[in-house]
Amino acid sequence: MTKDLAHALKESTERIGNLESLVRVVLSGERRNMVPPAERIDIRPVLIKEKLMLQIASNDGRAVTTKNIDFNSTVISELLDSGFANILVESTDSAISIRVTKKGEAQIHYEKVNKTQDLNHDRKKDRLLDSADPYLVEVGISDLTGQVKPSRQDKYRQVEEFLRILAPALESAISAGQIKAPSDDSPLEIVDLGCGNAYLTFATHQYLISKGIPVHVTGIDIREQARERNSQIAKKLGIEKSIEFKADEIARVGGSQVDIAIALHACDTATDDAIAWAVKSNAGLVLVAPCCQHDLQSKLKELPEPWPLVTKHGILKERLADILTDSIRAQILRLLGYRTDVIEFIGGEHTPKNLLIRAVNTKAKPEQIEITRYQEMLKELGVVPALAERLGDSFTF
Repeated sequence: MTKDLAHALKESTERIGNLESLVRVVLSGERRNMVPPAERIDIRPVLIKEKLMLQIASNDGRAVTTKNIDFNSTVISELLDSGFANILVESTDSAISIRVTKKGEAQIHYEKVNKTQDLNHDRKKDRLLDSADPYLVEVGISDLTGQVKPSRQDKYRQVEEFLRILAPALESAISAGQIKAPSDDSPLEIVDLGCGNAYLTFATHQYLISKGIPVHVTGIDIREQARERNSQIAKKLGIEKSIEFKADEIARVGGSQVDIAIALHACDTATDDAIAWAVKSNAGLVLVAPCCQHDLQSKLKELPEPWPLVTKHGILKERLADILTDSIRAQILRLLGYRTDVIEFIGGEHTPKNLLIRAVNTKAKPEQIEITRYQEMLKELGVVPALAERLGDSFTF
């Protein structure tokens, strides 16, 4: 059913205002030519000192901030109309979901439900992956009792943070039609490029399966030893039919249609190999955490003034090359039709390599200003990026 957007937003606001029956509200996705204040916002009623209030949890892709407010129809109306493409309002007996089209219209779906309110204010922090998951025990993050080992807390936190980025990005991409809705006959195809010990490969598989999402996950690493180890773990867990491992160079692996491509801490140009592979495989969602970027640093030789002010210092030249490398990677993805941003993956207190490039394939044509910026930067630096070389004829800018 299609309705006028203003009417749909007014109806949603009225439903939210009925705190006695409201269960939850979920705002996600981006409307055309709009940037919402967060990647996802969850709203639910809470009981504080015998008073019903609204708890608003905003997720920016790396952290969640929470605040409690009194219901205010103007505040809620403005929030609903702040650029989100998907609006879900669930009450105890009914639900309304709204999808804002490119034309700015509201496609509405009504559903009868049977939900229960949870008004508890201080809920235990949700873990996306139970520390007792058998995979965590097998890879040595948790002990035999299901408790995270003290020496592996950072690794467990890395796994959790990655899933907190993956979950809303995947949900939004499926809602927007950028990734097909998975089914038993057509599961999500996920590839982890340079998977190593496969901490995140297994985590992605286990988390999505726990959510009832059919998946087929492939981990690729150049080391045969890694393939054998990871395959043995998969077999021991009884999941070898939906997760497999290959030993090969990323650039040599035959590309195919994939939904999600992951590459975390692939060193130097291995990150470029992974991004190029993802692009050529038409990946709907790309999540890349780059590591030691040395290629561009070696190419920054005869820079025009005033760049020598920075590059004459070795450590500053290295950091500049890191920033430029990831900026160029993000821009190339943008020119190829990906909505791209660079976010903090995990706090710097846990790892110095804490950036993540997140890109969703929207197939949007780049604006001329974005092409010009890219070309002028390369002209100024006098370099050809490794990623552009890997893409070859498929990248013509």
